[in-house]
Amino acid sequence: MLLVEWDHPPDSLEAGERSYAAMHARMSTLEGPPDRMDEGLREVKEHVLPRLHQQDGFKGFIVLRDRQIGKLIGVSFWESEQAMQASEEAANRLREESAEAGGDTIEDVESYEVGLFEMSS
Repeated sequence: MLLVEWDHPPDSLEAGERSYAAMHARMSTLEGPPDRMDEGLREVKEHVLPRLHQQDGFKGFIVLRDRQIGKLIGVSFWESEQAMQASEEAANRLREESAEAGGDTIEDVESYEVGLFEMSS
């Protein structure tokens, strides 16, 4: 299990169970034709992810989608706020390309500090 908690200093965490990180996330919301969602997701897999991996400080990416209404939410994770900010220009281009590929409009872009992230293996 991976657990990242922002509010615990590194010396208060048990080895092997948790890690301390000042991770940040950018959430992009796109909406478009539900029947083109697969095209948009293919664009993300084939073009967006490889380019995100080239960005310094990139830690991961998740896509959430609602096929019924044609809504897609992409969340990219960054090792620091500085890394996230440094990726802003590239992220804007990638977002626009993804929206175009899926026939989507960009509804919102928001940035957050990650307070808790847990993933079981």
